[in-house]
Amino acid sequence: MKGETSWVSHCLSNIHREIEFDILSEVTDEGSKEDAAVSLDLILPDELLERILSYLPIASIFRAGSVCKRWHEIVSSRRFIWNLSQVQLQKPWYFMFTSSDEPVGFAFDPIFRKWYGIELPYIETSNWFIASSCGLVCFMDNDSRSQLYSCNPITKECKRLLEPPGLKFPDYSALAISVNRVSHNYSISVVKSKQVPGDFFQWDLSVHIYDSETMMWATPLTEVLTGWRGGDESVICDGVLYFLIYSTGGCASENRHGLITYNLCNRSSHGLLMRSFTPAPCSLTCGRLMNIKEKLIMVGGIGKQDRSDIIKGIGIWALEGKGWQEIARMPHKFFQGFGEFDDVFASSGTGDLIYIQSYGSPYLLVFYVNQKHWRWAQKCPVTKRFPLQLFTGFCFEPRLEIVP
Repeated sequence: MKGETSWVSHCLSNIHREIEFDILSEVTDEGSKEDAAVSLDLILPDELLERILSYLPIASIFRAGSVCKRWHEIVSSRRFIWNLSQVQLQKPWYFMFTSSDEPVGFAFDPIFRKWYGIELPYIETSNWFIASSCGLVCFMDNDSRSQLYSCNPITKECKRLLEPPGLKFPDYSALAISVNRVSHNYSISVVKSKQVPGDFFQWDLSVHIYDSETMMWATPLTEVLTGWRGGDESVICDGVLYFLIYSTGGCASENRHGLITYNLCNRSSHGLLMRSFTPAPCSLTCGRLMNIKEKLIMVGGIGKQDRSDIIKGIGIWALEGKGWQEIARMPHKFFQGFGEFDDVFASSGTGDLIYIQSYGSPYLLVFYVNQKHWRWAQKCPVTKRFPLQLFTGFCFEPRLEIVP
């Protein structure tokens, strides 16, 4: 492929297991450059060298481990892994699936603006449910919804979890995960929704919570919604579960989409879900929820007034109390830059980055939340092979110290 350099294998043994992944370097905006040689005084104390190396991006840490025996021992040590967790300078990566049948693809590193080849363990196809938080990624199969895994995609540590309880073969499911950055314990939520037999307007909805400390599931909420159903979009922010619901036409409403809030700490009483209802900020298409520094952010297509299924732009909103505040709207030149852009697209974000891509092409756009700045990612090292080929993906934090 033009502009593509060779595959380089980097290995690093850490306290959990041996980490192996291939790195595919692509031409950056400044052109292809050889990595500069790193030279440090040999008399530098291990403690100081360890501290310096802990500030490197993840990809550089892998390279550092192959420089010499001393460096390899440092970056493999338990103390180094702990220091790395305190620095927390890593930017979230975006993994793009390049096949709808196989879980293969590349991960984009926004610091080096390069794509890395990473194999995802256990996940079978790109249409599985995926959620991430603080270095962990959760996978759930899209058929029986019974296979559930938590995984660190960098170390490839993976754990199969107990099957979620509740409705068998629900019509819709929404998956979310939240990792405690101090204890590294995590919670996983699955919101299930299934149509009541013989009644299109009534839907059974249940919330199921997994606690990694007890390794047990709880079902704190079951309700029947009238005129609304659950979907496949949810996220946990600061101990609160948010998920989108969709109108089934059973009641008078100008809003096709709405947001439900459920406090996981208080475990609010049954029958009160709709009291937390917040309407969507506009005629919304392809709404996506994400946790940006414990603040709820929504990305969605803005539908045309007369044709809500056709989008005229993409907006980004933050939840402020019981209403939405628009924080950005994709400039028209970027909206046009996707080419065959339609009303469905993928978006995912964490930290201070939001990634947006069309299902119809491998182009990836990055929004820097703090700077309110838009920028194309470096071109993904894959080309579209046939007209109906689809692309999707998710973002995650690259971390070495998080264990499923």
